[in-house]
Amino acid sequence: MTEIVMRKALNDALSQEMQRDPNVILLGEDIALYGGAFWVTKGLLEKFGPERVRDCPITENVIVGAAVGAALGGLRPVAEIMFMDFITLAMDPLVNAAAHLRYAYNIPKVPMVVRAAVGRGWRSGADHSQSLEAWFCHIPGLKVVMPSGPYDAKGLLISSIRDDSPVVFVEHTQLYRLKGEVPDEPYTIPLGKAEIKRPGKDVTVVATGAMVQEALKAAKALEARGIDIEVIDPRTLVPLD
Repeated sequence: MTEIVMRKALNDALSQEMQRDPNVILLGEDIALYGGAFWVTKGLLEKFGPERVRDCPITENVIVGAAVGAALGGLRPVAEIMFMDFITLAMDPLVNAAAHLRYAYNIPKVPMVVRAAVGRGWRSGADHSQSLEAWFCHIPGLKVVMPSGPYDAKGLLISSIRDDSPVVFVEHTQLYRLKGEVPDEPYTIPLGKAEIKRPGKDVTVVATGAMVQEALKAAKALEARGIDIEVIDPRTLVPLD
């Protein structure tokens, strides 16, 4: 176990899965040369080369469309949408293609992950702050995952990459620098399995992403007043535990 920030946990998950499976590739804007807007892919270009870590033009429709094609061709692409606000530009390949292919055409596997950063709080304005994960919870065929810390981030991302369905993997920007104990070796967390982050008997709070950390802070503060809060983190929004 090593204490690392969440961005490093995500980086480890990508690196270890790319070492394990040569079919895992990365696509996105600035993910190769610059290591991504939040440095999640830092150093992976040097490890795996430009064939597997591909910088793409500023065209989210093409990034996700290429990921769909790569998944159908036998690869396991991980596409990065720098900010989830811009996933609107990729709705057709993600919603009308990736999500529906297994149902409309009986295609057994569409193994792809679309990573997207969400969240406010760092003066980024309306174009870089929206949290749109709820949209994708209503699309049959998509899985939606939202970690709340480093340990969950690594295990859930590895599970998402290995899954045969398209997964929207949602990362809150306020959590990238959050520290936590994370195993050095690869591990998985089952999709669809919630976790009780804090047991309690008086009130249950269900929270996702960065709000899990806020709920835990509130529970600690209320403990001094004799109120015992249970905090549950679904971790996976679809399928929901």
